[in-house]
Amino acid sequence: MSETRELRDMQASAPPVQLALSRAGVTGVHKAIRIRHGEHEILMAAELDCTVDLARDQKGVHMSRFPELFDQAIDEVVLGEGLHVEALAERIATQIVERQNALRAEVRIVAGWPQRRRTPVTGLQTQEMVSLIGIAASNGAGARRVVGVEATGINACPCAQDLVRGEAAERLAAAGFGEDAERILELVPLATHNQRGRGTLLVGTAQNLDAEDLAGIVERSMSAPVYELLKRPDELHVVEQAHRNPRFVEDSVRVALEELLSTMPALEDGDFVLSRQRNLETIHDHDVVAERWGTVGEIRAELGGTAPSSEQTTLEAWLRA
Repeated sequence: MSETRELRDMQASAPPVQLALSRAGVTGVHKAIRIRHGEHEILMAAELDCTVDLARDQKGVHMSRFPELFDQAIDEVVLGEGLHVEALAERIATQIVERQNALRAEVRIVAGWPQRRRTPVTGLQTQEMVSLIGIAASNGAGARRVVGVEATGINACPCAQDLVRGEAAERLAAAGFGEDAERILELVPLATHNQRGRGTLLVGTAQNLDAEDLAGIVERSMSAPVYELLKRPDELHVVEQAHRNPRFVEDSVRVALEELLSTMPALEDGDFVLSRQRNLETIHDHDVVAERWGTVGEIRAELGGTAPSSEQTTLEAWLRA
């Protein structure tokens, strides 16, 4: 019988080019995870990404260890107590650093989170899907984590509505309505084009935040929420609400950050926030997007009237700090 040949650890061998890599790992790993929300635990389908910083003298990372560690960490949560999504991301990142002998690891988890809601007029129960986001980075000595959500809503364009208002005022005046024209324009919702939007809100903090609160902030930052199921009275309510509350994509980003900081004063200046809004255009063949990121201190100072910083702290920089 021939002796078993010892296999070389190719990943630990010298690379052909001595150059450190900023990121190497796996992406698009699909798992079922159990997440704690208040006193309840919810089973969710999730997609995980995990990367490490690769030293210049290391050829590669052990890719098979990533899914193995995912399974171990998730099994611990499923068999034991459910965690918040950002805490699960931090646990995986910390274990990856240890097992891969990496300088640093970063994990991102995005899970489909079903929310039960009722329609605004008829009170019908619907199920809406919100993306629950957990991000964590660990260097072995410490870790930072981020919790966030991505939710859907609708924005009514203020620019087109203003054009419609001006044209309608001229037509009403020409038809002899005179002083009543302005009163009519205030009573009747004015037409504009609508954009279904996806709003994202991320908060980097050691505090435990309720993702449902974050989802509410995102939805309120848009002209109106959307529902999977709408009866006619509900449809009328949503359409009128949106057209009475027109907002640009930029408005949604600013409104979300202002409400976040006003309703969560315990956030520390060193914590991180990011607001992003992407609207799916209807009268153009492109989408529109706006973002703002920075530390809570940077955002607070600017909302208080201080001139904006020349450099705003990015998520990448905050996670590496």
